[in-house]
Amino acid sequence: MPLRPSARLFLEVCEEVQIAAPPERVYAALGQIGQWWSSQHTYSGDAKNLSLELKVGGCFCERLPDGGAVGHMVVDMVEPDRLVRLAGALGPLARTGSSGHLVIELSATTAGSDAVLTYDFGGYAKGGVQQWAAPVDQVLGEQMARLKRYVETGRPDAE
Repeated sequence: MPLRPSARLFLEVCEEVQIAAPPERVYAALGQIGQWWSSQHTYSGDAKNLSLELKVGGCFCERLPDGGAVGHMVVDMVEPDRLVRLAGALGPLARTGSSGHLVIELSATTAGSDAVLTYDFGGYAKGGVQQWAAPVDQVLGEQMARLKRYVETGRPDAE
């Protein structure tokens, strides 16, 4: 069989939002992921099936209607009220030979908090991982906007 050119590529997605709440409130909301993540970006079709344990080894998981489950990512670092780092591949990226780290860093500002999400992802994906950059950026940008609205108003959906 002839050798194929490598489809190894890397991508970095970065999203930043300012949230009118202290980092402690934003951090607590991260653990309530089923309240603010979009149901459109779940396997089950309902974000209420999502959970995120804010501890090392904690799972960003989803219950499926048939009794199954999806382990989206695993928490590998926490600094309460400051940082959560998860390892794994989100959505369709989980079907590739790639992996990534998603980091959400919080810092206090005079107006509340800065929340910066970075998703570094790389490895092998047929056709390369660059094809995923724009869709992943769009999805994660949407989630950060929903987190902001949830923390500030109690409702993640745009009015």
